[in-house]
Amino acid sequence: MQRTVLPAIAFALAVTLGSSLAAPVDYKTPDETAAFRPGPNLEMVQGNCAACHSSDYIATQPPMKDKKAFWQAEVTKMIKVYGAPIADADVGKIVDYLAATY
Repeated sequence: MQRTVLPAIAFALAVTLGSSLAAPVDYKTPDETAAFRPGPNLEMVQGNCAACHSSDYIATQPPMKDKKAFWQAEVTKMIKVYGAPIADADVGKIVDYLAATY
């Protein structure tokens, strides 16, 4: 009987000590320094793109000749590779915004 009690006591002690060491940490993240540029369908972009990354990601893309094709490929990549939950009906609006604004 003593063999059963000791592991149970050790487990209870480990859980108690472990949970007291795993207290939440309170910290403040820095304020967002970048914002999406005003443009057509801005709300659509904020609702879909800002869930995963900041506007800095978009603003730092290299210059391109065919903006619409570039942004179409990027939005498609976000959906197919990264699993962005963007509705098919929203893709064109997002691409139009990005091509017109960036």
